Amino acid sequence: MRLTLLGVRGSTPAPGRDFVRYGGHTSCIAVTRDDEDLPDLVLDAGTGFRGLPGLLGGAAYDGSILLSHLHWDHVQGIPFCPSGDRDDSRVDVFLPAQEGLSGRDLLAQLMAPPAFPITPEGLRGDWSFHAVQPGMFETDGYVVTACEVTHKGGRTYAYRVEADGASLAYAPDHAPALGLDDATLRTMEGVDLLVQDAQFIDRERLIADDYGHATVRDAVELAQRVHARAVLLFHHGPGRKDDDLDRIADDIAADVTVLTAYEGMVLDVTSRTMSR
Repeated sequence: MRLTLLGVRGSTPAPGRDFVRYGGHTSCIAVTRDDEDLPDLVLDAGTGFRGLPGLLGGAAYDGSILLSHLHWDHVQGIPFCPSGDRDDSRVDVFLPAQEGLSGRDLLAQLMAPPAFPITPEGLRGDWSFHAVQPGMFETDGYVVTACEVTHKGGRTYAYRVEADGASLAYAPDHAPALGLDDATLRTMEGVDLLVQDAQFIDRERLIADDYGHATVRDAVELAQRVHARAVLLFHHGPGRKDDDLDRIADDIAADVTVLTAYEGMVLDVTSRTMSR
């Protein structure tokens, strides 16, 4: 699988001169299978989702979106991506089931007047919204396993994604220090790449716990515990400047490859090698 990082921030976008090298858009990763030329899976649809047209060469988006949860920084890009909002698009959106509501109705809590000009039906193209329970399903050639993880403010999932013999786990908002069950460990076990929330650093432990997020050390230790081949530090705090991110993992000793996510980063994830 080839991953293209379109947004790597958490909470809010981070514009300005201090955030140029790592980027300021919120969570979004485009995934392309080995036998395809265009991405057909997107992990979260934060403001980085606006960058998807640049990967599609003028084509409509024909694929799926996995939403880890429904906080603003993970969904704000949905109505602002021209590749999805056109008559010939086809988009299947998967999100955590909760409150007994349909996928459409859950999204409409955020995307409807007076908070937003249109409801989900206002999106052009063939859009479907699926509220899914934890477990395994398939979409667009990917095998996906969803599991609930500890976060604050609504049900949140991590996803294991498998295709072409490669595997990744995506957990952008996750507080392993506050709870880590067997289902989560099984879902992440042995992945080639763990994309993990690393919004805070050690001295910010109290606020990390209060907000339901992980520290850099939490992310690395989790990767080692589940025997991941590499961990990608993701969901950077909106105040974490480029110079800070240059040094973010310097004091962490690890028996796993540690990468720091930046906007525009491309990673080839296989069962044999990890390259960028």
